[in-house]
Amino acid sequence: MKNILIFRKFPRKALSPTSWHRPHHLARFCTTPAASLLAPHRCSSSPSRPATPSRLLTMSLPKSDACRKSKVLVFGAGNFGSCLADHLADSQHEVFVWSRSPNIVQSLNDSHRNPEYLKDHIFPATLKAIGPEFPTAETIQQMDVLLFAIPTEGVRQTLAVLRPALDEDNLPLLIFVNKGVEINTRALTLEIIVDTCGPKIAKVATFISGPSFAKEIVRRQPTSVSVASLSKEAAQQASDLFHQPWFRCYTGDDPIGVELAGALKNVYAIAAGMADGLGFENNTRAMLITRGLAEMTRIGTAYGASPLTFLSLAGVGDLFLTCSSTASRNFTVGYRLGKGERLSYILDTLGSVAEGVSTAKGLKKVIDDLAVSAPIASAVYGVLHEDKDVHEQAQALLCLPAMSELDLPSTPGRPAQLLMRKLGMEIV
Repeated sequence: MKNILIFRKFPRKALSPTSWHRPHHLARFCTTPAASLLAPHRCSSSPSRPATPSRLLTMSLPKSDACRKSKVLVFGAGNFGSCLADHLADSQHEVFVWSRSPNIVQSLNDSHRNPEYLKDHIFPATLKAIGPEFPTAETIQQMDVLLFAIPTEGVRQTLAVLRPALDEDNLPLLIFVNKGVEINTRALTLEIIVDTCGPKIAKVATFISGPSFAKEIVRRQPTSVSVASLSKEAAQQASDLFHQPWFRCYTGDDPIGVELAGALKNVYAIAAGMADGLGFENNTRAMLITRGLAEMTRIGTAYGASPLTFLSLAGVGDLFLTCSSTASRNFTVGYRLGKGERLSYILDTLGSVAEGVSTAKGLKKVIDDLAVSAPIASAVYGVLHEDKDVHEQAQALLCLPAMSELDLPSTPGRPAQLLMRKLGMEIV
């Protein structure tokens, strides 16, 4: 195997043995086999956190001025909110997590564990939990970053409460990691932000999406995500905040496409799970992923997003992950439906939110409004919300006539045009 030459600056003063465990100190000049660049570090990141084989990579990028220490408030202590808070705290940022659960707040502060999500993980002692009361205006105004990791259906209410505390002339960086379409309004999160906070704030909102299971992020498994905003500066700031060798960020300027991709892939993950539950194997899964990507791209283009976005980490990357892993909540819902379980029982026993279930309802309205062909998404909606039989829906899909494999709408997407007008912008 070829060697790769890696250049790193030596620190000016000697490091203590334990300091080599911290990601921001891992800097050296060495010649390393390519495979070992992805080899996990075998030391614990602090004395209070047990060593795990995949805890940290052996090298890190030097800190830049853009990666200065920030005060971050994470709304939501579920799987993804907790894992991102852990990542940022371990990257030397000052992190606070707000939760509605008094039990979670107390446990994170006392034992550095989340009793409901990522239960086996020990969080950094520097991470602080607040709640269950909503953060005060004074607390919010002290933050450099507000990160929203709450279900899409709760975003509008949260922003309505938050808005009076935001100063448009001194805004924190706003980052959203939820994935979904609001059911009643069919609105993406970007439009919810316009409605509740105004266009000036929406233009600098940032969205992160991509193939990123929480349990692997906390183990520092190499992960890459898409970071998108209408503001290139805001996207770069969010990228700088998160970027590490084990959490790589790629920026873009199509938040509508990134949002749609992140929402739609959950619906197709349910379809892939159904197929597995019905006993279909690898050919069928490959078919569903590929045809699901074609439907996502067709819907997104009709909406007004760039078709290229669906070839990104937020698009095909996240689609492949959620359609091919039993760790996906949406895949699990589909699998259990394929095995004959009732949806109500599945949701009661799942233990966390599968956003594809609610997204399928909002997506069906979008598909109807756009008059776009999306038979897989429509079939999933029928099983979830019209009590249609899984076997019959699968048979109906397989009996569709032959059709053109690749086709995109030729006219610009009206929903995106209307949203951009709300923002005082035009699609170029």
